[in-house]
This record gives sequence, C-alpha cells and structure tokens, in this order.
Amino acid sequence: MLRVQNVSFSYLKDTSILEDISFQIPQGTHVSIIGESGCGKSTLLKLIYGLYDLNKGEIFWKDDQVLGPAYHLVPGHESMKYLAQDFGLMPYTSVAENVGTYLSNFYLEEKKKRTHELLEMVEMADFANVKVKLLSGGQQQRVALAKAIAREPEVLLLDEPFSHIDNFRKNALRRNLFSYLKKKNITCIVATHDRTDALSFADTTIVLKQGRLIAQNDSQDIYKNPSNKYIASLFGEVNELPVSLFPEKEASAETILVYPHQLKVSETADFKVTVQQNYFKGSHYLVLAKYENQVVFFESLKDFEKGVLVGLEFV
Repeated sequence: MLRVQNVSFSYLKDTSILEDISFQIPQGTHVSIIGESGCGKSTLLKLIYGLYDLNKGEIFWKDDQVLGPAYHLVPGHESMKYLAQDFGLMPYTSVAENVGTYLSNFYLEEKKKRTHELLEMVEMADFANVKVKLLSGGQQQRVALAKAIAREPEVLLLDEPFSHIDNFRKNALRRNLFSYLKKKNITCIVATHDRTDALSFADTTIVLKQGRLIAQNDSQDIYKNPSNKYIASLFGEVNELPVSLFPEKEASAETILVYPHQLKVSETADFKVTVQQNYFKGSHYLVLAKYENQVVFFESLKDFEKGVLVGLEFV
C-alpha cells in the first residue's frame, strides 16, 4: 500500500506547487495522474520517489516512510523506480549496457538473457549493440522503459512514458508493458496527458488542478461522470449545454456535460446547430457547430456543408 498523507510542497516559499494531497494506492494497482500542464503531476511523482523533501505531510510505501535528500545521501526509494522525461540514459554506451546497468555481473548469462527479454518487449533487440546517442527520441524512451523495469521494482513511477514514441508502436508497447507489470504485481503510477493511458490501462485516475487533488476514482467512472467541465475536458472535447435542450435527460443542475459522441444527428430534434467546420477522424467526423453564441462539438459518419442547420439529440 502506498499512502500519501496531507502532502504539501513548494520550490519557493510563496509559491505552492502541491497543497494537502492525500490518497492511498493498493499494491499492484495502476494509477494515472492527469491534469493541465503545471498542475504538479511530475512534482508529485518526484516526491513519491523521494527526490525532494516535503514541506508538510508524509509518504509511506508499506510500513516504510519515504524520505527525501535531507535524510539520504542518494535520494530515491530503493523499492521504487522513477523514469523522468529526460530518460536518464548513458549516451556513449550501448543499448544493452544501459538496460543491464542495475543487473548483477556475477551472473552474466542470466544478465544477458534478462537484457534480451526486456529489449524484445520494447522492440529494441536489433539495436542491442548500438550506442544510445545514435538513437531517436522514441527509441531512447523505449530503452529507458526497459531499463526502469530491469530489476522489477515494487513501484514504477512514469512521467509521460510514451510521449516520444510513434502511435503505431505506442499501442503495442503499452499493452506489453502494462500486461507485464500486472503479471508481476508491480504498482504503477503514470503522469500523463494521454487519455488512453488513463482509460485503457489505469485502474484508478487521480485528477490534479492548480496543485490540488480534485478527483480520484475508478477511471471509467471519472470519464463517465465528470463532476465539472475541467475534468471532462482532460479526455477531449466536451460541451456544456443547458439541460432544457434535452427534456428526456434528468439533471439537478441547469447545465449538463455532453461528450461529442453523446450527440446524435436527428431530423426531428428541436435542438438545432449551425455547422462551422468538419474534422475527419478516420472512422467518423468531429463537427464543430454553433448554437446561438456557443460552440458545440458532435460526431457524425458524414460531413456537412458550412452553414447547414443540423438537429441533435442526446443518446
């Protein structure tokens, strides 16, 4: 169990980065931390790892308190591994040497086998003898991921771990990595801007805003029942519309949050919007329209000419 209790932190006296953060994460759970840029996601990962001293609060992994550089000559909890956005690789050594950095040289055959296994998982086995400095950013990120899990930490902290990786390779890599971590019962916390990390692979999602924790729940529930527009917008476009437009929809507030896929084109609907722009998404179009002076997004299987009136209903 990871316990973060009433944690506050600031780099400067008068500038708070994180304020009174508390949550618990059972062992083996995968968690995504989402929020706007500058909300404190990366800083929170560093605090959990023990890279900074807390201004207030406590962090525990199991019964062991996580302490910062004021208590440790070499900061960082021994049961955890933190992968920063700068990767932390040795550029003038080979890919295999980087991945095997923390593996024992007393068992060279086992080290070689383990290194190859990890490189196979991140699809970098063909580059084992290539110096890291010659790799692309995406290739370096894959090597860094392999290095981070080489010794199977109990807690893996990942800061935007797929940001440099091509989409066609990213999806397979995510499946391989998170499946491996689940199999090994490794707790994983990912700070991310990518909603796929949260919706497809995280058991729990934590939402930060301006240094405060404003939501924590099952990832699907966070998405399906956002408590405000800020949370909903972290997953993509969202509309905030008067509930009076949808008589069939029960709601206690005057407005409701509606994702584009929840609006269906209907010739008989009373709710009419004026089309402004179509964006082709492959399987569908994302259509930008106007209702009075408000922007409305909806999805459609076909595009529409600019200026056309389209009826929409809630589904």
